[in-house]
Amino acid sequence: MSLLQTSPEIIRLAVMLYVRFPLSLRNVEDLLHERGIDVSHETIRFWWNRFGPMFAAEIRRKRVQKMRCYSNWRWHLDEVFVKINGETHYLWRAVDHEGEVLESYVTKRRDRKAALKFLRKSMKRYGSPDVIVTDKLRSYGAAMKVIGNSSRQETGRWQNNRAENSHLPFRRRERAMLRFRQMRCLQKFAAVHAFVCNHFNQERHLYTRDDFKLNRAAALAEWRQLCSA
Repeated sequence: MSLLQTSPEIIRLAVMLYVRFPLSLRNVEDLLHERGIDVSHETIRFWWNRFGPMFAAEIRRKRVQKMRCYSNWRWHLDEVFVKINGETHYLWRAVDHEGEVLESYVTKRRDRKAALKFLRKSMKRYGSPDVIVTDKLRSYGAAMKVIGNSSRQETGRWQNNRAENSHLPFRRRERAMLRFRQMRCLQKFAAVHAFVCNHFNQERHLYTRDDFKLNRAAALAEWRQLCSA
């Protein structure tokens, strides 16, 4: 493999294509081949496993710094069923008022213990929000009583659509990957996928075409600078 094919620009491009879009490893291999880059799908798998978490961690670090400057955040919490080798697991998500995923956490159960661990993990990283919107799962209420913020919980029909809609990109990606085979792999991919989607989510329906193009170009330029140091 030539130095060109192992350059940081090629690695960032391969990781972005695989994580951001519902493509298989072989699809990414074919797309890179169209650009004259000859790498195998196993190389792309190695790049994604090695560098994907690093890119996501840098995006998350910048996001945490911004969130800790404000205290009036509204969180939406929800869990989604995920099958691993025929066994049901639960992917918990914390979503902010803009629809961006803050935290992803995989458990085998959705009881009070799992909800409490998920809440503590999220609040340790992002601080305590003013309002937490959940569905009517009793595990949330029991966990919030332990933490002492049960007065901040809100439940109601359609109030948690932010969290429900955040599952859609992950579901599309899950189908493209033909599901997951290990709990550890699900946890790793869900975390990286969430922050990459956050980075490129420009909410194009809120902007004019010109503003959207500027925001998209800025996001792509920032992506190309990740871990450049």
